[in-house]
Amino acid sequence: MPVPAAAFLHASETDTDSGRALYVKHCAACHGVDLEGQPDWRSPDANGFYPAPPHDKTGHTWHHDDAMLIDYITRGGQAVLDDMGVTFTSGMPGFGSVLDQGEIEAILDYIKSTWPEHIRDTQAQRSNAAAAD
Repeated sequence: MPVPAAAFLHASETDTDSGRALYVKHCAACHGVDLEGQPDWRSPDANGFYPAPPHDKTGHTWHHDDAMLIDYITRGGQAVLDDMGVTFTSGMPGFGSVLDQGEIEAILDYIKSTWPEHIRDTQAQRSNAAAAD
């Protein structure tokens, strides 16, 4: 069951600290320690894979609702994209066997904590709309 976006809006500093530590351990190698992503992330490499995108305000993470982001992290990008019928090659592995739901949510809390308020609000609206569907 998707978690409403409002649950992420009130993350404590401890939650975001824990989320940052988890992000650094599991995500930063590809997405950058400062959420900056890899160079040329909008263009596929020689193997057809897109480099890891940024998770800061310059990326597209905030364009997606919470349920989709949680699913993407849990099952991996390709599984989610295939289910959506999107023809895009994702190199994002699934972390569902490494991270539990609370850890995934803590990582998202941390990422969201770095976004300007208007971006957090927009993403929360998308999440709430998707949860209502």
